[in-house]
Amino acid sequence: MATWRASRCLATVGLAAAALLTGCSSLEADDAGAVALAFEDTSGEPSERCALLAPATLETLESEELAPCADVIGELPLSGGRVAAVQVWGGDAQVRLTGDTLFLTGTDAGWRVVAAGCRPRPEGPYDCQVEGS
Repeated sequence: MATWRASRCLATVGLAAAALLTGCSSLEADDAGAVALAFEDTSGEPSERCALLAPATLETLESEELAPCADVIGELPLSGGRVAAVQVWGGDAQVRLTGDTLFLTGTDAGWRVVAAGCRPRPEGPYDCQVEGS
């Protein structure tokens, strides 16, 4: 009888842990989706949108455009839309919007965009309008 109770207790603890982890994963997905939407919101403050870029991506964008991010972010060909799907694995995420796909990384400051304006290519990785080096 004691063995059955111990097994039942372990099963209950295991289910509770799984539910807790699923809840955390769901929160991470929600946060990643919110960052993607804020980055692609053309009515948003340009400097706030730029702050959502990962440092290497911000540096690459400004280097390629030869201008500060806030001056060029409104001209980027980003299609936006609603969140269609979010996948989180480890410290990275893919957010598929109805008109765009973004890749994000987790930082101490929260999720940051490493690539946006991404379209899948049949022969390999995504082709992105905005991405770090």
